Amino acid sequence: MPTLKSPSLRTAEVARRAGYSVQQIRNLERDGVLPPATRTASGYRIHGEAHLHSALAYRALAAGTGPVEAKRIVRAVHEGPAAEALARLDAAHARLDRERTDLALAKEATAAISAEPVADVRPSDSMSVSELAAALGVRPSTLRHWDAEGLAVPDRVPPRGTRRYSPAQTRDARIVHQLRSAGYRIDPLRTLMPSLRRGLRREDVTAALSARDASITARSRALLDAAAPLSALLAATGT
Repeated sequence: MPTLKSPSLRTAEVARRAGYSVQQIRNLERDGVLPPATRTASGYRIHGEAHLHSALAYRALAAGTGPVEAKRIVRAVHEGPAAEALARLDAAHARLDRERTDLALAKEATAAISAEPVADVRPSDSMSVSELAAALGVRPSTLRHWDAEGLAVPDRVPPRGTRRYSPAQTRDARIVHQLRSAGYRIDPLRTLMPSLRRGLRREDVTAALSARDASITARSRALLDAAAPLSALLAATGT
């Protein structure tokens, strides 16, 4: 039976050891994640240890960086030099570090914003689209998009229907801004914000942030686990 060091692995054996189907292995070869296989006289693919390590490294990296970036990293190994692949791996770790930092800030800011009193509102306390956009550091078009999605809905002042954000609506926009910065998509926020606005499910923000924290931790662990197969691939290719 072929071993990990065997220079002649059939596609089915590479697939079994890497946890993929035969077709997935062929697709990875087509995409350049696996180097081109040699062929027997009858046309069968023959793989070496570099092919197996490529598949294993891609599988581990995809869990941490997503399939697109994982393909780029493994292809960089084959194309050389090793510094390019390692630079891409460093960038993946750096992105996770930024996500952790943003998430920590989002947790602090959301807790503070949610606790702010918004009673005794005066007309002079409201903000225009341009004022709020400048305060948040976003484009006015971003606020209009959040309005259209029901995330942070301002009042409309006659006669021209000008948008004005009360303190409560400004707080909504600040919470949305923090959650978006932490990586949350529009769809879950569209469901969350109406209840949060009524004060019924404020704990859902904490739960959402905790879920994001768990996702970052899982991807960070996946990148750690990817180090061994990636190192083996570098050794197998002599990069």
